[in-house]
Amino acid sequence: MSFRQERLEKIIEREIGSFLLLEAKDERLKFVTITKVRLTNDLSIATVYFTVIGNDTQKQSTAQNFEDAKGMIRGHLGKVLEVRKIPELRFKYDESFEYGEQIENILKNLK
Repeated sequence: MSFRQERLEKIIEREIGSFLLLEAKDERLKFVTITKVRLTNDLSIATVYFTVIGNDTQKQSTAQNFEDAKGMIRGHLGKVLEVRKIPELRFKYDESFEYGEQIENILKNLK
């Protein structure tokens, strides 16, 4: 992974997080945390991982809300990023926290 790719991932992560917190009109997206962004090697697709507290239906509705707001988020990135082409955004729920909690519960039960 190149330095430019890593730097762009962090910038996209920070900018989407600040956009959701400060500028998003959809109140449901204000309680979402962007955990990481992964770019393809050609910088054309950005997979944005997010977490939200709630049950499965709330997670699915948040994913749908992201799909609805994808154009606004890309528009904001177009204003702040200094790249020729803004990557296509794909939103995915980050399951690593739930997995970590499961492992922690198993370790607690071993004692």
